[in-house]
Parts: sequence; C-alpha cells; structure tokens
Amino acid sequence: MLKDAGERKRFNFGENWNRFLKILDEGRIQVAEKSLKHMLGVQNLNGKCFLDIGSGSGLFSLAARRLGAKVHSFDYDPGSVECTAELKRRYFPNDVHWKIEEGDVLSISFLNSLGQFDIVYAWGVLHHTGAMWQALENVVPLVAEGGKLFISIYNDQGRISHYWTIIKRFYNRSSRLTKLIMTLIFLGYFGIPKVLFRMEKERGMSFYHDVVDWIGGYPFEVGKPELIFDFYRDKGFVLMKMKTRIGLGCNEFLFSRSSKIDQKRI
Repeated sequence: MLKDAGERKRFNFGENWNRFLKILDEGRIQVAEKSLKHMLGVQNLNGKCFLDIGSGSGLFSLAARRLGAKVHSFDYDPGSVECTAELKRRYFPNDVHWKIEEGDVLSISFLNSLGQFDIVYAWGVLHHTGAMWQALENVVPLVAEGGKLFISIYNDQGRISHYWTIIKRFYNRSSRLTKLIMTLIFLGYFGIPKVLFRMEKERGMSFYHDVVDWIGGYPFEVGKPELIFDFYRDKGFVLMKMKTRIGLGCNEFLFSRSSKIDQKRI
C-alpha cells in the first residue's frame, strides 16, 4: 500500500486486529474455515499454495493452514504482520509451511519475489491501498495457471460512497476522543439493523471490530461489480462465483485463471 502522503493519514489496521485477537476463539476459526470452503467449493486445501494478501488479523491465513494449504501471508501494516505472526505462534509454532512477512501489493519488486500460487486471497484489502486498480492489476501474475483469485471490493454506491470517504478521512485526522465518539455513534447506527434482522456473521469476525474497521478504513475506494468482472475477464480470467451486496459492504468474486493467459511477470 502507499505510504502516507501530505494530508492523508492511514487507519491503524493492526491496532484494531490486535484487539480482535483477544476474543478470537475456536468457534470463530471454524466459521472462517467454513466460509473459505464454501466460496472455494472445497472440503480442504491439501496440496495447495495459498497467498494471503493483506493478512490483517491472520484469521484467514490460519484457516487456510488448518485446511491443509501451504500459506504465505503478507501485509503492508507492521501491526497486522505481528497479529498474523501471533496466530502462527499460537497454533502452528515453527511451521515451515506458513511464511509471514511485511510487504506491499503496490511494490513490483516485492511481488516478483513471491512466485505463483494456487489460491490468491485478498479480502477487503485492495481498496485500501490508495491505488486500487493498480493493485487489482498487480495480483494477476501471482495466480498460477488454473489457479483461483478470491477478492472482495467495496460496493460503489455513488454519492453515498463519496460521503463515506469524507467520514473516514475525518476520522483518521481526529483526536482519540473524537474517534471514540464516532465509534459509539456508528455502533448504534449499524447495531440497530443488526439486532432487528438478527444479522449473523459469516466469516468469524466481530461486529465491534468490523465497525471500527469500516469507520476508519482509509484510503478507501470502491468498484461496481460489473467493472471488476470486465477488468479480469479482459485478462483471461473466468468468473466462477460472485456475491454482491445492496448498499454497504464488499462484493466478493472468485475467478479462475485460464491456462492460456500469458504468464509474463509484471
């Protein structure tokens, strides 16, 4: 991801994920595993190589490793790297099949050092780089021939998305007290529909930490699902599965890389 520039101040994702790890339990891990299996259409990941771009808390790197994949995790944020390393320490200490490092999806030299993977996973990450379309382009060569690309991108709501950009920018420039007040306000804002419709978490995450992530997540970009589809179709990818949202949230895409795509590096 891009470094802070001028007025831009990034959200501290690692700090939020560190708090989340304090409540992470076996139930949440199993839900994360189930969500991966469901979207990928598999029962396990035995023999697969899994790249977790922007590993965040490390939950889905852990889920992939428990499902049998060899995992490579990286994140731009040092705090997120530490969270992922903590989960490895807890569940897979000294495991040679789980590598974790700090890295930037916008760094060509870094990406060229990674090789290719059977599954490239970037859930809720590429729209926080400050250069989303470049990030979407950069992940293409990381997917092995016949491999899968599983990404999620914030839904484009037009003017509403513009307002959220302003809110997120303001949040990241604010004092701790102002951030706390905003968090409490939006916990109520998002909590009402959660209670009324008994919305269940689908990925093993936490309502509170997801709300903090949503308010603070900056840089912030969005994309219409048809534009994401067209972007990867033109690069020879085939859409295997798509899950769209009405309103807030991420649209999810599972693409398969054709065996005929040019394998030239970035």
